[in-house]
Amino acid sequence: MKSTAFSRRSLLASTLGSALAGMIWLDHAHAEDFKMGLLVPGSVAEEGWNRIAYDALKRVEKELGAKISYVELAENPAAFEKAFRDYASQGYQVVLGHGFQFQDAALTTAEDFPDTVFLISSSSVHEGKVIGLNTDASQPFYLMGVIAAKMGKGAGLIGGMEIPPIAHAFEGFRKGAESVNPDYPVSTVFINSFTDASAAKEAAVSMMAQGADFVVPNANAAGLGVIHAAQESGTQSGTFSVYSDYTDVAPKNILGTFIADYGQGIVRIVSGIRDGAVPQSNVDFGLKDKDVIKFTFNDEAARSIPQDLRTHLEEVSAKIIAGEIQTRAK
Repeated sequence: MKSTAFSRRSLLASTLGSALAGMIWLDHAHAEDFKMGLLVPGSVAEEGWNRIAYDALKRVEKELGAKISYVELAENPAAFEKAFRDYASQGYQVVLGHGFQFQDAALTTAEDFPDTVFLISSSSVHEGKVIGLNTDASQPFYLMGVIAAKMGKGAGLIGGMEIPPIAHAFEGFRKGAESVNPDYPVSTVFINSFTDASAAKEAAVSMMAQGADFVVPNANAAGLGVIHAAQESGTQSGTFSVYSDYTDVAPKNILGTFIADYGQGIVRIVSGIRDGAVPQSNVDFGLKDKDVIKFTFNDEAARSIPQDLRTHLEEVSAKIIAGEIQTRAK
């Protein structure tokens, strides 16, 4: 007898409910045998980093017919490993840990589950079936650095945590700024949180008080505090939307928006895994992947990017894609 959607949800809840506190299951009556799980550091309800992964997961469900689920976790390595193990033990073929902080837990878990592919966002790892999916944010951040140095007096970078993907992005910004003016001042603060918008705002306000007329976030949901700080300081302060479009929050301050269509990249990779083609190296999305990385300008900004600079940015982008410009140390 064919089981109902209700009975399957009940079975899953009884099997995994105690193992993964806070897990939210997305189980459907017509799901296929191919299954993908997602671990996120926080809530998918927040616009930004976690929402990108959730949207990617939903695309895998829609476009590949996969059975999907996700779990929201606090910053706790022990919980990361437990969640990975529970997914793998339930026969999930792919589990995505959405952030570099999941890498160590995946490497440990993978030793016991050779049939599961563990994907790690913002990572360059490749050990067996633990595969990093890195959106090379240093490339669009390089463009931001060029813009800031061409149009401003100084910049402040506000990061959530000092982890490689954020450090690489900020390195790209500095290199872009230095390509215009080697003496252009850039300061950096890490607030050690991806959710504390107040701390991010405070850091941005402090940087602006010290002369920065560009403040740039890379702090997931906390980054919205930087956007608010720029908006409240007046139109002389510039910023950029990172990973989500916050233009409506500060339409006169945001000069450009960097969006990573991670879902497009995830569907591409997971489709291959489903068909038996596990990546043989880590995956690095860059400006060359125009369907994944998008950097757009805001024509309504008080200091809209002039056309001659836009033309220059197109030339710089072409050189980055061709490998003539290195946006970060490899």
